[in-house]
Amino acid sequence: MSLVVYLAAALLALSAVLLFRRPRAALRNPLTASTCAAVSISALCFTCSAPMTLAAVNRLTGVPNFGAPMTYSVISAYSCSLIILLIQWRGGPPEQLRRTTRHAVVVFGLLIIAIIVLFSLADAPVERLNDLDTYYANTPYMREMIVLYLVGHGACIVVMSAVCLTWLREVRGPLRTGLQLILVGLLLDLAGFEIAKVTAIVARWSGHDLDFLSTNVAPPVVSLGALFCSAGFTLPRLLPPAITHWRSLNDYRRLTPLWTEVQWAATAPKPSPSWWELPHTRLQWLEVSIHDALLALAPLFDDRVRRISLATALDEGKTPSQARVIAEAAMLADAARQGAGPVDRPLKEPTGYRLHATGAVVTTGLVELAQALGQSPVVAAARRGAAAASHD
Repeated sequence: MSLVVYLAAALLALSAVLLFRRPRAALRNPLTASTCAAVSISALCFTCSAPMTLAAVNRLTGVPNFGAPMTYSVISAYSCSLIILLIQWRGGPPEQLRRTTRHAVVVFGLLIIAIIVLFSLADAPVERLNDLDTYYANTPYMREMIVLYLVGHGACIVVMSAVCLTWLREVRGPLRTGLQLILVGLLLDLAGFEIAKVTAIVARWSGHDLDFLSTNVAPPVVSLGALFCSAGFTLPRLLPPAITHWRSLNDYRRLTPLWTEVQWAATAPKPSPSWWELPHTRLQWLEVSIHDALLALAPLFDDRVRRISLATALDEGKTPSQARVIAEAAMLADAARQGAGPVDRPLKEPTGYRLHATGAVVTTGLVELAQALGQSPVVAAARRGAAAASHD
């Protein structure tokens, strides 16, 4: 069982690392800091609850079952961190957020103190690594400690479920998906942990044995639930930049034909981007370099080539918008041919024509130009000089 629990802890820790990749920025943002804290405490919960960890803690402290109040305290801290995270996520006036956060910290802080006091009053000499909840279900003070941490965690689940269900009707996009994942995680937590644990403990109280619910069912189900909750909290934070980087990579690849055509004319220096900003930063550098090259080639633009190519593209059945892009790409290919090698005809007066792609704020115009350069036979003819030759 320790392997499953440690795997869940490792995945949660990885999520925390991704969220905390910029420590200074994360600490300045209460929402990011709360998310990192909740995911990190969740990973700590699973690490503490693993039988191997419990055995090591008991051995190091010399106190049988010392790992139990430690684990229950961390679980309570995790419940508190989830509520604080939901408070920050929901938003509101700063003073109200601070007040609600303080209330949550006080309530769960008292709960942790009560857990520690009850354990110190209890008599639990037999070390139990897998079935402590059921083994000591009828032991004074241990019984109250177990019930108390389950009640605290159950209250957290109920409060979070109610808030998420209410909020779910108001939001869309990644945030809605995140809330849905959180609700799935809470449902697994409720059914696989709370109900399973409570059922097993109540069975002990009535003289029956349903310990398998606590020892075999609860750990893997609650691990899965925690992963869903953590995914729900981290997805809205990580998905937008991930989508941005993916689109940047795709645009970078699609601009290859255009860059191949004009790279010899670019003079913009290449920066040294960090690993996380690499896709988007490289795309920005490529766009700057392409615009720099287009500016250098502008004096070589031949409007005759553009008009001939425009007419040819329209004759082939292209839409006016498609024909314009093809004509501009053909004029650019002809200019690149002139600038990259010996000119086989007298140079004409510069046209002064401005490419639509150079005036666009988004990358779409450059991508359309790049695709025409790589695919259109009209552009291929201009690259060979056929369009210009037809008017000489």
